[in-house]
Amino acid sequence: MILSLFSAKPEHPLADAKELRRAIAELPLDNAFKAVDEVLAWFESLLSAEGFKPEQLFDTVRQLDEAAQPHLRRLTRDYLHSPRLSKTEERRLWTASTAFWDLLARLYEQSLARYRGKEKGADALKPHLPLIHARLILAYGNQLKWRQYHYGPVEGDIWLRLGQAYLAAESEGVAGRLLLLYPGQSSSSSATLEYLKVLMFHASSMDSLLPAEIELAERLIGHCLPQFVFGSRSGPESVYWIDPAQPLPPVRLTREPQAAPTLRFFAPGNAPQTLAELIRSVELGTVPEEVNLGGQYPARMILPVLHHLAMHWAPTPPLREHRRHQVKSLLTVVNGFEAAFQVFSGKPDGDGAAESWIADNVSLGGFGALVPNLRGDWLRIGALLAMQPEGGSNWLLGVVRRYGRESDTQAAVGIQTLARQALAVELRPRSTSAYALAAGIPGMLLRDGMEEGEVRVVMPPASFDVRENLECEAEGRHLLLTPMDIQESGSDYEIARYRELRSDN
Repeated sequence: MILSLFSAKPEHPLADAKELRRAIAELPLDNAFKAVDEVLAWFESLLSAEGFKPEQLFDTVRQLDEAAQPHLRRLTRDYLHSPRLSKTEERRLWTASTAFWDLLARLYEQSLARYRGKEKGADALKPHLPLIHARLILAYGNQLKWRQYHYGPVEGDIWLRLGQAYLAAESEGVAGRLLLLYPGQSSSSSATLEYLKVLMFHASSMDSLLPAEIELAERLIGHCLPQFVFGSRSGPESVYWIDPAQPLPPVRLTREPQAAPTLRFFAPGNAPQTLAELIRSVELGTVPEEVNLGGQYPARMILPVLHHLAMHWAPTPPLREHRRHQVKSLLTVVNGFEAAFQVFSGKPDGDGAAESWIADNVSLGGFGALVPNLRGDWLRIGALLAMQPEGGSNWLLGVVRRYGRESDTQAAVGIQTLARQALAVELRPRSTSAYALAAGIPGMLLRDGMEEGEVRVVMPPASFDVRENLECEAEGRHLLLTPMDIQESGSDYEIARYRELRSDN
């Protein structure tokens, strides 16, 4: 009994090296979610475990972290690329991944706290400090990325903890130490580089990209990381600044901020040239071998992301095409191709799907709006909307271009107006007999912003055929539409450009 009182051996099962190896070996290889869930359970138990020596606890967390990485990559692929992921399954994968990075950060924070508290045996952690700091900042970065997959919200507390982790790495002299963060990686990183990657991620306006595009953008940021400029002094090349001691994200350097010893400045540096070379290469059908995108992607998916980053990394920030005016007015909104077609056909919303949003700014190009009561899971980048401003009699057609959650029930969106008038028509392939009984293709004709003799047509997915002329009746005239190209595709629509020939027959 007396001996047990003085025993330093922890009672946690993973304190035994053989049990730790067994727990890792028994992680299911064919079920990524279950494997991550088991590691999460071990993480939770380690947060309150007693008796571990500082280095022993760190090593236990390190091994579990490394064992989970292949399973986390599989969960990410499932989340981003599964074609028919249910809302429940999507939420399950999102929750598991965010929980992993949150608990991992807390455990690495615990190791650092024990080192700074000068616990007995904590000096043994000193050689591991570069790895602990870099992985801690990586964990925070992944928390932000997964929140961005859901378009926020991001609490200021994360930015403060992230900044404190970076400043602590600096003060302990390990921020710039290069090392491989995980076994099998081909390139080295450091606490400073991981911090800079998070800053550039935020500065790249991910709120206008889809989740799979956000993942691609982060990979491209990682590829360009050595090109970025980062330091404590502002120079002619500086574009952004941040104060890591404050719970605030980085912002554009439009004027010098109030002096503080913790201010940091950063810029894309030579990365725009690297992007330009990548764009040329991808346009020719080649992705350089040294660019790790985490998978094979078609050029039509990579190029928009490259152009997006090039625009936001330019020395001059992208300017708004139209001036915004602050307003406060209600918008009646219906979503999706079918509902929009019904509206422009003159048929009322019969199933109660219309929502009331609040427009808080307006320009010639569109609206900024608040969604006070999120309903369902349809709202996303690229969603097609029909909108009627309060007091107006006409409907507008638009697409969601930016999306950010302000809470679980409220969001802010940026909407591009496609047309202030749309004609609902029934389209028929020219080759179809006039007496055929087959139903036509529903479509909406848009003439806003088009050259004379051209028209855009919004149709259901896979309706466009570059070899097929279409015809329809509109405004008392017979129209012949000759295909030109497809401009945009969404989950339930596509927008194509046609040449328009009219006749009175």
